[in-house]
Amino acid sequence: MILTCGLDEAGRGPLAGPVSAGAVILPRNFPFEILNDSKKMTEKKREAAEKLIKEKSCWAVSFVDEKKIDEINILQASMLAMKNAYDEMLKKLPLWLEENGFNLSEKIEINAIADGTKCPEVSCVVRCEPKADGKYCEVMAASILAKVARDRLMLEYDKKYPEYGYAKHKGYPTRAHREICRKIGPSPIQRLSFKF
Repeated sequence: MILTCGLDEAGRGPLAGPVSAGAVILPRNFPFEILNDSKKMTEKKREAAEKLIKEKSCWAVSFVDEKKIDEINILQASMLAMKNAYDEMLKKLPLWLEENGFNLSEKIEINAIADGTKCPEVSCVVRCEPKADGKYCEVMAASILAKVARDRLMLEYDKKYPEYGYAKHKGYPTRAHREICRKIGPSPIQRLSFKF
């Protein structure tokens, strides 16, 4: 039996905070109609989908922080976040398969699909495809988990560093974000290798 794992990241473009990634294997009875490219969904719909994805699928989310991003660059950090999410998801897989009535004596293989033009180094067959987060349900699900998790974390950072407005722009390079960085200097979660 071949299972499909979707891989995607969120937060490549921001000037602050981590990059996050999701890895998801969906069950056959999942309500696929609730999924879409996370960027095309409202916050409310993403959060409702996240709840169901976490309840029904085999999943994991991983973060790579701004210091590591500065050290290895954002592309490598995105690949690392996807690899880490995949590895975490793999740890949960045996129990998930058992709970979902899979025949554990049958050989199970995983094929992964990653959004983008570069594949992370994971321990299964993986292919990457631009705009996969709008085509494949598993990648849509990974994209939703990654985005919701990162947005939630940026809201926490907003409480710690309210002057930077992270609740509003989530660290993305808005004019207000650039201006506050120039005015009072970078926040403790700023990506210093990015131009602000």
